Amino acid sequence: MPETARSPTASADLSATGPAKLKEVTRLVDTLTADLDKVSLLPHQRDAHLDALKIFGRDPSYADPIFTKRGIETLTRHAFDSPSNTTSRNALRCLANAMLLNQESRQIFVDLGYEAKVCEKLRNDNRDDEFLAGRVIFLTTYGTTINIEKLIDEHHVADIVCTNIARHAQQYANEPTTIKEMNPMEDMSLNESLKLMYNLINFCPQRNRSFSPALQPILTILLKRPIPASKPLDPPIKFLLSALMLLDYNDPTSYGSIFPKSDPNTNVMRLLEILDMSIKAYTKGEEIEMELPPLLKILLMFYPSAPASIKSIMQSRILPSEEDRKQVLGQASTTSGRMLKMSNNPVTPNTRVLVSELLFKLSDENARKFVENVGYGFASGYLMSKNLSVPQDAMETTTIGSGQEGHQRQIPINPITGQRLDAEPQVEMPEMTQEEKEREAERLFVLFERLRATGVMNVQNPVTAAAQEGRFQELDDDDESD
Repeated sequence: MPETARSPTASADLSATGPAKLKEVTRLVDTLTADLDKVSLLPHQRDAHLDALKIFGRDPSYADPIFTKRGIETLTRHAFDSPSNTTSRNALRCLANAMLLNQESRQIFVDLGYEAKVCEKLRNDNRDDEFLAGRVIFLTTYGTTINIEKLIDEHHVADIVCTNIARHAQQYANEPTTIKEMNPMEDMSLNESLKLMYNLINFCPQRNRSFSPALQPILTILLKRPIPASKPLDPPIKFLLSALMLLDYNDPTSYGSIFPKSDPNTNVMRLLEILDMSIKAYTKGEEIEMELPPLLKILLMFYPSAPASIKSIMQSRILPSEEDRKQVLGQASTTSGRMLKMSNNPVTPNTRVLVSELLFKLSDENARKFVENVGYGFASGYLMSKNLSVPQDAMETTTIGSGQEGHQRQIPINPITGQRLDAEPQVEMPEMTQEEKEREAERLFVLFERLRATGVMNVQNPVTAAAQEGRFQELDDDDESD
């Protein structure tokens, strides 16, 4: 019986390792290559050969023939030139795996000039094709000479990706679909399309408007898809947010999608819900730094153009409330309390800056309001990093409005901690001696002089002010001798 007619199960020892594995891989590649020039395999034999090659290719050791120009070309031709969908997908799995494990394989594929065919494969209304073709294009965006502008302008990859994402959104059109009801391939292909969209925009930002049609489908999925409280930013949510982060919001059509007339609040409320879930679920520094920045960036981008009612909602949900001020700000387990903690977290530099930027923007980008809202302790670092001075009156005791049904009362708050003065613990301390008062006054004098010299705050030393205003008290001779 000729070699090419044998069943791969019988002829391919899938447990082979070392030189024996190399021999099997070489034979499989040779057989599949010869089959392209002259058909020598039955369809089921061809698919079995590709399946065996896929298994061997999971570990690149002793699988060198797969990653050669000949091997990649053989897989590419079976993937895109075969009339059989099964053969095509089996070859695509081998090809995608080879390109994942071996960077040189990506450039070999690009040099073969199959961009048009892989984009056409991506266009198919089939989740396997969407996943596999999307993975192949995604991998070509790393370390190759692929021309992304050409993919978008001539091969219409942006239109295709937007159409595929819209197909995923259709299943959420009426009622939310539970995660258990989802076909696993639906999520896998959606994730791949979103990752591909992100990379295409990231590496070709001048074409980001080509992906604007994906905005509404992404918001639909984000709004309707159930979100697990334990891992709210697991895929596809994190990929939806990452793609959303790079879209062009100068496109005039985007406003109506973000703030629909039927319910302008709906998308922002969903983002705030995800934010609340996320800051509770992710507490480790590396988790926070990896997961939260896209969501924070989106809130920062949506806020400036939001209607006044939505801005008010964002301020009330994120800025400290009167309840938060019953203790030093940043200690409560509320959304604002957790946000303030993140704004001072030294191990999350990106998140720290984004949180501070969001809090500053919610304070109308006004330094005085910023200090009033979050306290000087949380505001000072950000203001200094932006070379923004703190108004002198921001360090005075401020007040916040309180009350219901139109009856307002003003509650004094500590400008440093943001806590209500009437909620501060009363510490019983013995009265200072005259000598202790003098030492404390001298220490404060030095501290104020140092602070004034930095130029960060426009302050006047209170000791100097008291001297100028004639508020010093002459000591009696008896006091001086004590």
